[in-house]
Amino acid sequence: MGAAVARWTVAAVLLQVAGLSLFLYGFFPVKPTLSGFSGTESYGMPSCSPVGAGEQEPALPPNQLRSLYRELSGVPPVYDRLMLMVIDGLPAEFVLGRGGKPPSKEMMESMPYAQSLLAGCKAAGYHAKAAPPTVTMPRLKAMVSGAIGGFLDVAFNFNTQAFLEDNLLGQLHRIGCKLVMLGDETWIKLFPTLFARQDGVSSFYVRDTVEVDFNVSRHLEFELAAKDWSVLVLHYLGLDHVGHIGGRRSVLMAQKMKEMDDVIRQVHAASLQDNLERTLLVVVSDHGMTEGGNHGGSSYEETDSLALFIGHSVERPHCSPYDQNEALQVDLAPTLALLFGVPIPKNNIGVLLPELFNSLTDEQKLRTLELNSWQISRLLQAQIPAFCLEDCINSEDGLGIDVRHESIEKKFCHLLYNAFASHRSSRLHQGSDFKSDEARYVATAADNYYGFLRYASEWLSHRATDKPFYLLISAILMMAMSCLCLMGTMSHLFKVQALSQADHHSDSYLDQRWHLDEVFILTGIFLYVISLGSSSFVEEEQYTWNFLTSTLYLIFLIKTVQSMLKGSNSTLVHRVKGKSSDRNNFSYAVSYELTPGKQDGYKLCTVLTVLVSGRVIRAWHQGGINWVHFPDISKLLAQADSSIVKSLQTISVLAVVALYSVSLMLLRARSKFVIGIWLSHVSCGILVLMHIWENQINTVLPVNHSTSIARLFYATASVSISATLLASPWIFPIYSTEAKPASSDSNPVKHADSHGISNSVFLTGITYTVFWCLLQLLLQQPINAIPLLLIFLQTVSSVAHFSLDKTLHKQWVQGIALQFLGMAGHFGLGNTNSLASIDVAGAFIGISSYSTVISGILMFIITYGSPLMLYLGMVIYISVNGCDDISTRWQLKQRYILDKMVTLPCLLPLLVNSVALTSYTIVLLLMRNHLFVWSVFSPKYLYVCAATVCTYVGVFVIAMTAAYNCAVFSFRARSYRDTSH
Repeated sequence: MGAAVARWTVAAVLLQVAGLSLFLYGFFPVKPTLSGFSGTESYGMPSCSPVGAGEQEPALPPNQLRSLYRELSGVPPVYDRLMLMVIDGLPAEFVLGRGGKPPSKEMMESMPYAQSLLAGCKAAGYHAKAAPPTVTMPRLKAMVSGAIGGFLDVAFNFNTQAFLEDNLLGQLHRIGCKLVMLGDETWIKLFPTLFARQDGVSSFYVRDTVEVDFNVSRHLEFELAAKDWSVLVLHYLGLDHVGHIGGRRSVLMAQKMKEMDDVIRQVHAASLQDNLERTLLVVVSDHGMTEGGNHGGSSYEETDSLALFIGHSVERPHCSPYDQNEALQVDLAPTLALLFGVPIPKNNIGVLLPELFNSLTDEQKLRTLELNSWQISRLLQAQIPAFCLEDCINSEDGLGIDVRHESIEKKFCHLLYNAFASHRSSRLHQGSDFKSDEARYVATAADNYYGFLRYASEWLSHRATDKPFYLLISAILMMAMSCLCLMGTMSHLFKVQALSQADHHSDSYLDQRWHLDEVFILTGIFLYVISLGSSSFVEEEQYTWNFLTSTLYLIFLIKTVQSMLKGSNSTLVHRVKGKSSDRNNFSYAVSYELTPGKQDGYKLCTVLTVLVSGRVIRAWHQGGINWVHFPDISKLLAQADSSIVKSLQTISVLAVVALYSVSLMLLRARSKFVIGIWLSHVSCGILVLMHIWENQINTVLPVNHSTSIARLFYATASVSISATLLASPWIFPIYSTEAKPASSDSNPVKHADSHGISNSVFLTGITYTVFWCLLQLLLQQPINAIPLLLIFLQTVSSVAHFSLDKTLHKQWVQGIALQFLGMAGHFGLGNTNSLASIDVAGAFIGISSYSTVISGILMFIITYGSPLMLYLGMVIYISVNGCDDISTRWQLKQRYILDKMVTLPCLLPLLVNSVALTSYTIVLLLMRNHLFVWSVFSPKYLYVCAATVCTYVGVFVIAMTAAYNCAVFSFRARSYRDTSH
């Protein structure tokens, strides 16, 4: 049966992977774009006839092309030189305040020069909303192309490829502008051939807050004195790294902002000395940051990016510097394109910012709006085949269209007709003696243009890309078939087990009634699946898992108390005692040394430990997204003295070391190999303590010695775990003694064989779990030390509770309970379904430079530390529950033992994950046009996919460990029998 189950399980997993890959390909396609670069055609009205995808005007020398653009546009370039300064991660409210109120006193004092420019009306500041995902690479693309990228750009952010779409830098390069770039190497990866001079720094090694900015500023004096460039890009990363390490309120934040303000002063002073009229300084940020300093999601704090323009065209006599001037990040591309006299990028959906064109005449301002409208219209024609600009303008009844009941193309026609009609009227009244009438017509035309542009921009930005519906349905059917296959396999397994139990007259399954814990688990999983259709439940999923886990263990507590009151455990214990009196198992397996009273006490203590630990973990991090501002233990510790947090970390490490030592003592193995494993574990604990005490909380770049400590830990832990896995089945005896057993008495051989496998798997499992816990204590945020210790205690206590009385809960209930604990711990460590909660800083501990693969693995390890710990704990579970009823010769075969140890612990996680994955895939398809599809449902789907990978990894470790141990014991038994004959 085991081979058949394995084949069906592997087939189901492969089918699930194929369905998931197909769905991801269909649901997250590469967004459709217009190919090529805008050219001279962008200065003429779009025609309704289709244009060839690759058609471009003949190539002209840069100087001629610049002159041709200037002649056709009708709008003179306002500037000749651009200084684009990107301050990564700077929230706009740090500079512009929030809700019409100025920023805090500390923030204003941190950037005095920028504040003086705003107060003196020499700069225009905007809260430029960034679209999710709020990570660097897609935000830079949006700023230079005006296009919103696909959602999966969050994945491509870690492995940037060359950007081939139409963009502002490419347009400037075509007219002969010389570009220089200093800072984040993402620019170099996006535009590998555009920069005449460049000096890139890694944007992902977030432990560096000093050198990463010094490498940019050290070139400033030379570049500001140079006269050969037209575009200077400066991308400073230090402020973003400060946020990742210490959050918004880091002690380094004000210092870093003062450093950025000094750079603004230096750059602006150079532009004043050079040529005041022809240089524009633009200070922008790619995204904001949460209170904890992370980003990636769609909250206001993450999307609130800065756009600050300093130049002669924005100066005005009167201004309100802290008004909530709002824009979109994509508005930067059309604004800069028209200010510098180049065509607007083809795929731009942004709208130019009018306050930056104060130096132009009214007719020139309307011309810029007309050019922006023509460019947007071309994009609309590509998206809506029925839409045609010529037909809209020539329509005589355009003003009579009822936009409330017409199709979307009719609505766009109506808005465009109004804009062009009012523009014609303003031309007719140009030079009129009545200046007030002329100004009124110009204002009306501008309002109509902006009405069309904003409506079209919003429609384009929120329009879901066309998805191949039948392809998505096919993918879901594949995943549903995989889920049904796993259900069928599980059902067949239960039937076979029930028949086997009945044949052997087992008391464990004499009572086939549904119990409260079983009904609750099935009901809870059903309610969880239903909750996935609610955006609020998705955002606050931690409440679902806290409720399910705490209630399930409360039911376990009730059942334990009931069993104690009935006094029924005494008979069962003595029956098991009779079966295993000749076995020398560890204490929290079915131990013959425990009296019924002691067993009841231990059962009660273990379940209470899980409940109390769960309540503390629940209070550690408050809320997921909507209630994150509420007070909790982690916030109190963040404000406390660093020595308190370090003390808690030290206590956690010492407790883990002590628990491991006790576990090895209970194993009663005194071989040199086990002592060596214990010594390596103690060494790793010391290394973690050294790392803790050498790293200050909320401080700058860690010393190199700390990196060496982390690397030494990785090496020691890897060697110890590998050695334990490979050697443990060789050190335990296959029989009670190495002497040949008597042929007349075979029972001791059987029991001793099972006992050796159990001890070997137990040693491997406890080593896995403890070293994983130490790794988490090394990588996780310092305030998570106690929750990690409590999750470890929950794991050990749960295994102990289940092993003390195997008849109290069915085996599938026990396996799902461990999964519930893993998910509750996942959210208890501060994780949410927002990409912003991913801990980027911890992914660079122990590495001195950025590596996509290594950093990605460490990020995954940190994020799924709790579920993986419970999967590793399941290896301990199978060691104390997998061989409890092996009592006959045919059951001692390798396949049977492997089936008893592996089948159910591997099938359960795969089935539960398959139900969640298939259900949420259906939800995502139904919500494909929902307002929150990209901000709530899609990020959650990425977490579901990552949880699937986590499940595969956990199941592989369980299966691989058990299979290797069984194979070695089978080989040793055959060799022993061969040498005995």
